[in-house]
Amino acid sequence: MLKINSSKLQKGFTLIELLVVIGILAVLLAITLIAINPARQFAQANNTQRASDVNAILNAVHQYLVDSKGVLPAGLVSGDVDKPISSAVGGTGEAFCSALVTLYIAALPVDPQSGTPFTTCLVAGGGYATGYTISVSAADNRLTVKATTIELGTQISVTR
Repeated sequence: MLKINSSKLQKGFTLIELLVVIGILAVLLAITLIAINPARQFAQANNTQRASDVNAILNAVHQYLVDSKGVLPAGLVSGDVDKPISSAVGGTGEAFCSALVTLYIAALPVDPQSGTPFTTCLVAGGGYATGYTISVSAADNRLTVKATTIELGTQISVTR
């Protein structure tokens, strides 16, 4: 009878083979993460949300202006410069929110980073802070809505 060495029949991977494969996978994962850059993707998503929010606020104010024959919503006067859309002192106030919410916009949008969760202005004593500002040009009554947070070096602003 032929005697077979039992050490030659053992199957499996050596420790070095496993470490090489894990190292290759780690390098591939690092390259993939660098290519995808999740932080940049989140920043771009936030800027897209801000652009949508700015347009929604501006559309609501313009629809209000159309229905009220050019009279600005309460809390806004011609010549206002970067007035926060909020219930805080110096902001547009509760009357601005009440004039727009539900009839022209479902709720005032909140900046994905700097805005704070809020109680709708329709609730007694409710406060809001959107993270957006609004300006009314004294010269031609053009409205500008801006996002206060700047990501990726981009200021989101729309004027009409």
